[in-house]
Amino acid sequence: MASTLEALERWVSDVATLTRPAKIHWCDGSEAEYQALVRQMLADGTLVELNQQTHPGCYLHRSHPSDVARVEHLTLVCHRDEQDAGPNNHTMDVTAAHAKMDALFDGCMQGRTMYVIPYCMGPIDSPLSRCGVEITDSPYVVANMKIMTRMGKAAQERIEREGRFVKGLHSTGELDPERRFIVHFPDELSIQSYGSGYGGNALLGKKCHALRIASHQARTEGWLAEHMLIVGIENPQGETHYIAAAFPSACGKTNLAMLIPPEGYRKDGWKVWTVGDDICWMRPGADGRLYAINPEAGFFGVAPGTSDNSNPNALSTIARDTIFTNVAVTADNQPWWEGLPGTPVTDWQGRPYDAANGPAAHPNSRFTVSAKQCPTWSPKAEDAQGVPISAIVFGGRRPSLLPLVMEARDWTHGVLMGAAMGSETTAAATGAVGVLRRDSMAMKPFCGYHYGDYFAHWLSFDKPGAQLPKVFHVNWFRKGKDGKFLWPGFGENLRVLEWMIARVEGKARGEETPIGTLPATGELKLEGLSLDKATLTGLLEVDHAGWQAELAAIGEYLDSFSPRMPAKLHAEQQRVARALDTTERKVATA
Repeated sequence: MASTLEALERWVSDVATLTRPAKIHWCDGSEAEYQALVRQMLADGTLVELNQQTHPGCYLHRSHPSDVARVEHLTLVCHRDEQDAGPNNHTMDVTAAHAKMDALFDGCMQGRTMYVIPYCMGPIDSPLSRCGVEITDSPYVVANMKIMTRMGKAAQERIEREGRFVKGLHSTGELDPERRFIVHFPDELSIQSYGSGYGGNALLGKKCHALRIASHQARTEGWLAEHMLIVGIENPQGETHYIAAAFPSACGKTNLAMLIPPEGYRKDGWKVWTVGDDICWMRPGADGRLYAINPEAGFFGVAPGTSDNSNPNALSTIARDTIFTNVAVTADNQPWWEGLPGTPVTDWQGRPYDAANGPAAHPNSRFTVSAKQCPTWSPKAEDAQGVPISAIVFGGRRPSLLPLVMEARDWTHGVLMGAAMGSETTAAATGAVGVLRRDSMAMKPFCGYHYGDYFAHWLSFDKPGAQLPKVFHVNWFRKGKDGKFLWPGFGENLRVLEWMIARVEGKARGEETPIGTLPATGELKLEGLSLDKATLTGLLEVDHAGWQAELAAIGEYLDSFSPRMPAKLHAEQQRVARALDTTERKVATA
């Protein structure tokens, strides 16, 4: 008997009966186990050894060309009441979904090893952490889960003490896109994934557990599971404020999590600490503040675009003990992707590189690496109680309208800011310019239940005794009439974070506007930046007519989640709209 917990032992036995593996291996999470898996995968071609002189402990995995990303249209969230899934999720009747998945899993592990992976999302001893067990037939998944979670013996011991865990069942199956489904059963705290070996579909601790299932758990238990980075900003006096920030893809999330201060700030003694780059679990503490942990132990980052210019900390992190997926290779067997110096000789599919075949590295190629290898990794990431959150930041890619930074007037207004956030597409990506895709709290693909109920859950934290973080919205991507970005971004974003912290500490008065509080004249520290007054005005301009149209569009968006949309959020949208109208009339009559 591999577990003292009868429910776990029985479930593993039932899965083995269904999938019929050749053998069962209970993972202990040891380094010896990891190295044995690596040797096995090198022998069968699942992994390719990279240059051990330049990249010690690094390996390359090439996935099937049809299996290179999350498949949102095949990702289902199935509640007992189908209405609970909401219009933000694809869903299916629970009984039908189980029947479909049971048929796929029937006998699928014949001739394969079934790995049982006990894991903990978050520090092993943290009351904020939650545990799961993933059953898989993929040694690649085991190796990645070893890096991405606290996996093995200690996790299993916690599961046996608590008697509860999220059940995750995964098989690569035949890697047939026609037989590929990722199905979540939040009411049962279970996940079933078949037919994919790709990270987000196969590492069930990642988006599946840490967001889709955990968001449901969090609503039930009174906390928040969010698609947010966590970064600590230490000032020259040695005081650190922790900020949680949500951005849709391609908005610089990892860069912000590993931000390098501008030279002047570094000289003055400012430091940045990385707690997490992707997922944040927050719970109210005894003092009414929100405390957060990063449930992950590693980074599963996008490789292309990671360079010495964009993110030297990330590049340093992945110089050793990293699993690369779908990157290209140079003549001397180093990993390569667009944005790095050097020349690829082999593309992500293992073919001789030919530009006619497209990018050398797949645009969604990845690296899996321990977070502790990051030069800015914060030891506080292991604190059982989590870190206190001073500010929550929402952001999107908007070429116009949204100012560089604005602060919500209160928690309800902040929830509206998060609900309304999104990014505008570009012609290069879609063939249409300025199509706004709203992605509330950056959770559209990851919220495990109805968005209307999710917004109501966010609003519920505003209660007597709560010491909630201030809420801000940023937009690093506003453009001038010449089509060029007005703000330099990257490390310079610390200037904006400094203003937020000043607001948290009551040291900046700000300027009240109908859409929120903006930096008052002189409050953004711009020394060392070649930013003229006109550019700064453009970054912080409030276009009343544009905002009136935006508020109307936000109202229509919120209506799409009726009848479960909280009346309080609608009322807040209308309050801002009225404030804009009032200001517009005052300006017109002045």
